[in-house]
Amino acid sequence: MVVDDHPLLREGIAAVIDGQPDMVLIAEASGGNEALEMFRTLRPDVTLMDLQMPDVNGIEAIKAIRTEFPEACIAILTTYRGDVRALHAIKAGAKAYLLKSTLRKELVDTIRLLAAGKRHFPPEIAAELASHLDKDALSDREIQVLQCVARGKSNKEIASQFKLSEDTIKGHIRSIMEKLSANNRTHAVSIGIQRGFIEF
Repeated sequence: MVVDDHPLLREGIAAVIDGQPDMVLIAEASGGNEALEMFRTLRPDVTLMDLQMPDVNGIEAIKAIRTEFPEACIAILTTYRGDVRALHAIKAGAKAYLLKSTLRKELVDTIRLLAAGKRHFPPEIAAELASHLDKDALSDREIQVLQCVARGKSNKEIASQFKLSEDTIKGHIRSIMEKLSANNRTHAVSIGIQRGFIEF
């Protein structure tokens, strides 16, 4: 089953799978809710799931499917290399991480690996995950503060929103910049988006 909100991508994947003697595409879904409904009915051996979708995102959809069907074999399809997204996807139960930019080369091999009960994470994703494991992760509060900075809020506005002192917010921002090795607030937001700490 392929789950993606872009019909063109689904058609491309369908064309590749149709050319394989040992594979059949049994379903296409454009969102997470539809994917769960189809999974209940069809129980595909392998599901390819987009991360960013309008109704329910890929990570939530994986959690929902694997809650009902723990043996579900799901690969994430994404344009993002962000390590935090990869970690969330893996924690949710994804068994593979496919970058859309490498689909042509890796799609068929990855489906076969998954069908054989194996996992697949591209070397660049594995390397990126490893490179960030030794760095401090942002705390929940730091992520909230960074999200506010991304929306253009001042320290005073952020302090007021969380009922904290301005000095406390300044401390959070210092910590965020240190952990992300950022030069300034804008750079911190840009790294936060790139690494998947915040959605924007």
